Amino acid sequence: MLNIDRLRVLHAISQHGSVSAAAGALHVTTSAVSQQMAKLEREAGQRLLAKNGRGVRLTDAGRLLSEHAGRILAQVELAHADLEAQHGRAVGELLVGAFATAARGLFPRALAALRAGHPRLEPRLREMEPQDALRELDRGALDLAVVLDWYNRPLAVPGGLSRQALLDDVADVAMPDDHPLARRDRVDLEDFADDPWVSWPPGAVCHEWLLFTLRGRGIEPRVTHTAAEHHTQLALIAAGLGVAVAPRLGRAPVPAGVAVVPVRRTITRRLYAVWRAGDDRRPSVAAAVGALRAAARSVAQDQEAIDATAPVGGPPDAAG
Repeated sequence: MLNIDRLRVLHAISQHGSVSAAAGALHVTTSAVSQQMAKLEREAGQRLLAKNGRGVRLTDAGRLLSEHAGRILAQVELAHADLEAQHGRAVGELLVGAFATAARGLFPRALAALRAGHPRLEPRLREMEPQDALRELDRGALDLAVVLDWYNRPLAVPGGLSRQALLDDVADVAMPDDHPLARRDRVDLEDFADDPWVSWPPGAVCHEWLLFTLRGRGIEPRVTHTAAEHHTQLALIAAGLGVAVAPRLGRAPVPAGVAVVPVRRTITRRLYAVWRAGDDRRPSVAAAVGALRAAARSVAQDQEAIDATAPVGGPPDAAG
């Protein structure tokens, strides 16, 4: 009898290309992966892995079984979804991944609504980068993810996943309040070609977007400081240490010493809820997506109210 957990290990090696990468994706040791593969080979009665330099490759039998494993694991997920749908109520644990500003700007409202409306549901939020969340979702370690793309860099969603747009998050430029452009109604990114930039850490989706966008406008950015948290970025700007792109979601409060000015050619990023295809039949996933959509609508309405009362001829209210 072929063991499901061992088939999952084989499928991870096929997806990630090595024993060590599969171990990392599954959050186990390489020794544990090797042991599981040895047992699976005994169950299959054939070699599934072969030496390939310092690494390994799948044999013909390994590739064949990995293809079956992918279909089997998808069918197991479908069975779980159908059982939960038959139950008809959102119950049990729901693992959700989200990047930092979504975790701060959307999830307090969404999780409070889920607790009130579905007291037997136990959502668990993990903060992570979008590419990590998609990978965890694809391998079954998450049930739902909230990810993003920027207006000029669309999100590539792996096959087998579905998504729902939640919110368009506008971004402004944050600068020290004594900056020469701090009292402008609007600015262009090109206006800051000679300024030092505060950015996200290298490898983060938003950092790579910033470099891509500025270089596309003929600017080689001088990134002097990086920080994952927007509040840390704003604190550095308040100290006069640079400028930054500042999305509005989860941004408040902006500290004293920082001016936030809209960009003439509006820059936005779009937030999505993503789940494995078919899992929206699960009441827990459907409930979570519904709560996130409601939270996103509330955030958008709050922002519209702020924009409507923002002073003309100066920086907008900072509570975006």
